[in-house]
Amino acid sequence: MEQCNGKKIVLITGASSGIGQAMAIAVGGAGYHVIVHYGRNLDGAKNTLHQLQEAGGTGEILSFDINNRRECFQELEKINDKYGALWGLINNAGICSDGAFPALSEKDWDTVIHTNLDSFFNVIQPLVMPMCSKRRGRIITIASVSGIMGNRGQVNYSAAKAGIIGATKALAVELASRSITVNCIAPGLIETDMIKDAPMEMILPTIPMGRVGKPEEVAALALFLLSDAASYITRQVISVNGGLT
Repeated sequence: MEQCNGKKIVLITGASSGIGQAMAIAVGGAGYHVIVHYGRNLDGAKNTLHQLQEAGGTGEILSFDINNRRECFQELEKINDKYGALWGLINNAGICSDGAFPALSEKDWDTVIHTNLDSFFNVIQPLVMPMCSKRRGRIITIASVSGIMGNRGQVNYSAAKAGIIGATKALAVELASRSITVNCIAPGLIETDMIKDAPMEMILPTIPMGRVGKPEEVAALALFLLSDAASYITRQVISVNGGLT
C-alpha cells in the first residue's frame, strides 16, 4: 500500500517546530498524508498535527532518535511494512552548537556532526529501497547557507551542512534512473528559535532584502519539490536566503 486514504505519504523529520512544522502544515494542507516526526518535543508535534488538520490535511505522529541508527532502522522498517513505500521524505531535523573554533569542545563538534550528517544515512537509507522498487519518489534534504559559504562560529555546523550537500548530490545521481529526485534546500536566516540570540544588528545589513525569512517561505519550495511539476529537477541545491549568497 503506497497511499493512505488515496493520499501520497510524506515523512518530515524535525516537524515539531520551526521550518519542519511549517513544511508539515503546508504539505498536509496540499493533500499529502504527513508523518510528523519528533525527537523530544511531543507537544510541538501534537501542535503541528493539529494545525495541519485545521488546514484540511491528515497525518500521524512518529518518534525516533535520529542519532540512534538501530532505532531509526527499526521505526522506519515499520513504516515500510505499513505503507510499502513513501512518496516523499524531507530530512529536516538538525541542531547547532555554535562557538569559535579554537574553543570548540569535542562534544560540540561530535554532537553537531553526528546529529546533522549521520542522520542523512540513518533516516534516508532505510527508506530508499522501497522507493527504488516503486521507481518513484521525492527526497529533500535541508542544509544551510552555512554549508555553502561558511559562517563564523559555525565550523562544526558548516561542515555538517556541506556534507549534506555533497551527499545529496551523489545520491541524486544514484537514484535518477529510478525516477526519484533528490534535492537540497539551503535556508539562510529564517525566523525560528535557532536564531533567537543572533546579533540582528550585524546580520541584517548583509542580507540584500534586509530581513530574515519566514518558515513558510521555505515550506513553499519544499511543497513544489514534492510535486509532479518538479519531476525533472534533481541534484540541485536551492537557497532561500534573501540574496545572501
